[in-house]
Amino acid sequence: MQELTKAEEQVMHILWDLEKAFVKEIVAKFPEPKPAYNTVSTIIRILEKKKVVGYESFGRTHRYFPLVSRDMYANQTADHLLNTYFKGSAENLLSFFVKEKNISVEELESIMKQIKES
Repeated sequence: MQELTKAEEQVMHILWDLEKAFVKEIVAKFPEPKPAYNTVSTIIRILEKKKVVGYESFGRTHRYFPLVSRDMYANQTADHLLNTYFKGSAENLLSFFVKEKNISVEELESIMKQIKES
């Protein structure tokens, strides 16, 4: 799957929340100032070409839906982050978050508990 731009990700998050939507419904979910209808329509067409969005036709209009789940995209993005910035090391990634994001001992213990339970 190709990497998505920030604008494409914004559209995908809305589409994941709505599950199926027409462009006007996607535009309506954006915060102010809302992007132009044509802008969102163009982004949707790009997402179609990237094969992350599909559609069903209703006459001359289309209702769009994600072809890629939020979890699948999150997994790919996490892998990219891990491999690009942390040499594929989960230890380096966790160490970064502990140092840079001030993760507390309690949060680390909660993470360890979740890992043990899974």
